Amino acid sequence: EVQLVESGGALVQAGGSLRLSCATSGFSYDDYAVGWFRQAPGKEREGVACISSGHGDTYYADSVKGRFTISRDKAKNTVYLQMNRLKPEDTAVYYCAARWTVSGAYYTQPQDYTDWGQGTQVTVSS
Repeated sequence: EVQLVESGGALVQAGGSLRLSCATSGFSYDDYAVGWFRQAPGKEREGVACISSGHGDTYYADSVKGRFTISRDKAKNTVYLQMNRLKPEDTAVYYCAARWTVSGAYYTQPQDYTDWGQGTQVTVSS
């Protein structure tokens, strides 16, 4: 059974940093792509960053490029989202998601993912 559990959300001031963790089980990063998504109140869920199966190629939304970094630790079965220079507009519930895929592929849209965590709240104060 695929499981994903997010942690690390908090209240932080603008300009600060947070690291979100997504503890995963039930699958291998060799076969699954993992993505981070966020949803602010009244807005649609949007892709933030994702990492491919296999080699771990990464993708970032333009709004976070240069500030956020996605990474994974196979030994710990955890995918991270390091968030620097946070802005009030980064406030949202952050979710990690996973899906099976051929090696090297990743997906950027929420509807492409099959398994989701419960989310963790990130609030950035101005």
